[in-house]
Amino acid sequence: MTILITKPEVEALINQRLQTGRFKDAEDVVLQALQSSPPTAATAPQSEPPTTDIMELFAPLRGLNLNFGRNPSTGRPVDL
Repeated sequence: MTILITKPEVEALINQRLQTGRFKDAEDVVLQALQSSPPTAATAPQSEPPTTDIMELFAPLRGLNLNFGRNPSTGRPVDL
């Protein structure tokens, strides 16, 4: 595959990234950019339907002995 960069600002951005020394070539810059961006809805893998039950939502936390109680602190006194 051949990719033609026609916008000078894109070429400048690629060259800036190359000058940092973190990338070995332009292909590496493009690869890192694509891997760091989320896939679009059209290319995203089909996910499970959203959870509708609160028990199902918190099921992975079972057995962790978590305390979801409120902080009993009433704050600091304020003179009005």
